[in-house]
Formats: sequence, C-alpha cells, structure tokens
Amino acid sequence: MRAQIIGTGSCLPEKIVTNDFLSTIVDTSDEWVSSRTGIRQRHISVDETTVSLSAEAGRRAMEMAGITADEIDLIIVATCTADTLVPSTACLVQDELHAVHATAFDINAACSGFVFALNLADVYMQAGVYRTALVIGAETLSRIVDWKDRTTCVLFADGAGAAVVRAAETGVSFSTLGSDGSRGGAIYVKSRENYNPFVTEKKPMDFLYMDGGEVFKFAVKKIPEAILETLDKAGLSVDDVDWFLLHQANARINQSIARKLKIPIEKVPMNVDHCGNTSGGSVPILLDEVNRKGMLKSGDTIVCAGFGSGLTWGVMLMTWA
Repeated sequence: MRAQIIGTGSCLPEKIVTNDFLSTIVDTSDEWVSSRTGIRQRHISVDETTVSLSAEAGRRAMEMAGITADEIDLIIVATCTADTLVPSTACLVQDELHAVHATAFDINAACSGFVFALNLADVYMQAGVYRTALVIGAETLSRIVDWKDRTTCVLFADGAGAAVVRAAETGVSFSTLGSDGSRGGAIYVKSRENYNPFVTEKKPMDFLYMDGGEVFKFAVKKIPEAILETLDKAGLSVDDVDWFLLHQANARINQSIARKLKIPIEKVPMNVDHCGNTSGGSVPILLDEVNRKGMLKSGDTIVCAGFGSGLTWGVMLMTWA
C-alpha cells in the first residue's frame, strides 16, 4: 500500500503585506523585490499561530476528504517555527482537531519539510503501521525574520498547507531525499544560547540569516538532478509528468529549473507572487491551490519538490487519485 492524497487544505493569515508597504520600513521597492523574486505580496500573522494555521488547514483537508477526526491515526507537522519547543505542534493540532486516536509528532527539514513528512507517512503505510494520516507543512516565519534586513524580510511569509493521505494501491511511488549538513551555514537561525548560572554573557536570540546566492546555485543544480533521479527510478521522463509543484522560494529559481529540464513553464504553477516563501508550508499550500482550481485530474503524474536549509532536498513522484 502507498500513501494516496484524498484531500487538501490550506490557511493563510488575514494580513496581506505588499512590497509597497515594505518600502516604507526598509530600503526597497516593488520593482526591486518583484524583479528579483517574483514576490509582490505575502501573508503575515498577527493573531494567527503555527498551531492555528495548521489546525485550520487540517480541517479544510479533512472536509475535502470527507473524513472525521476519529479516522486519523497519524499527524505529522513539518515546521521550523513551532509555537512551543514542547509539546510538538502536531500534539497541539491533535488537541485542536480532537483527533484522539492519532499519534502526533513534528519534523524539521525546513523548506523540504512537507516532502519529507509525506515520504515518512508513505513509509508507515507501506509497512502497514497506519492507514489514514494528516500531513501538514506550516510556518510563521515572520517571527524569526529581521524586519530591518531587506534581503530576508521581503522573502518570507506565513501559512500552512495540509493533505489527508490514506493507504491505497496507487499514490506516492518514488522519492529522492537528501541532506548536506556541511552547507548548513547557507540558511540558519540560532536557537536560544546556553542560559544558566554558569554562563556570564546572556545573548539575545538571532534572526534568520540566508546566503541567497549560495541557495540559488544549490537549488538550480540539485533539484534538476534529484528530479531526474526520481523519474529514472520510475522509468519515466520529464515529458511524462503533468505537473511540477516546486517549493516557492523564488520565481527565478523555478524558472531556471524549468529551463534546465526543458519543462514547459505551464507545467510549473507558482503562487510565490501572492504567498511569498512559506518554507515548509510552500508545497502543500501550492498543492491545495491548484487542486481547488480543478487543475489536477485523476491519473495525473505529479512531481513535488522541496529544497532549503540543511541544506536539504526532497523530490516525490505520485499519481493523483
């Protein structure tokens, strides 16, 4: 049995922040941001939290799937911006949804998180451990961004996406995951430093740092390689794929990947213009958007790909139900 997606959902914060607004708080402009990233606006949390966004995305996915919370036996939340160190976001979502039979835990693979989480759910289903899972990617990146740094605050945003997956004969088929910790310095956020009676210097928490050029070079090289590796496992070519749902980090990155693989850009939908980079939420938010637009048809061959801090990358091939 494999993990088959039977419902999707997403939730974005109510507050929309445009490039024009950002130009009033940092040295930037709509032209500067949009020409380099494709981003024109993003959703930023005010009252929303990682848990509240996750739970609402989960509710919407469950509604589409036509299931109740009692049927869920696994919840995995992929996030690097949890509201609490403990308990996990997934446990708090379990409580919000009253999914009393579910095992719940988080994983952190940054922008690759949803692909990693979906792969893990698929492995559990292959092993016969779980039958119905709720897989969520969610972030409130606005809490870790330096709003005085124009190189990062214009990119990152908040939101959550979810998928209900059920063990079935078809669904996820092949995947390629990877990590390169030697390049972890390209994107990082330090956690709280040691804070005890024996440490004399108490340091404040740092903001997110990113080497944009390094990440760009990594993504346009590694993701095409991983996509071809995954398709080769399946005996397929790029032409056999109906949709490529890529992490929405930067429109130029995805355009470069499409050119490198000779993929028609029409097969690479993007929502980065109005959602920004939501890290672990990126792929499932896009998946829900194209699904609700009726773009995905039964039998479609889909590639999902994430890439980001770690550095990590994940590519997954699936057949749409």
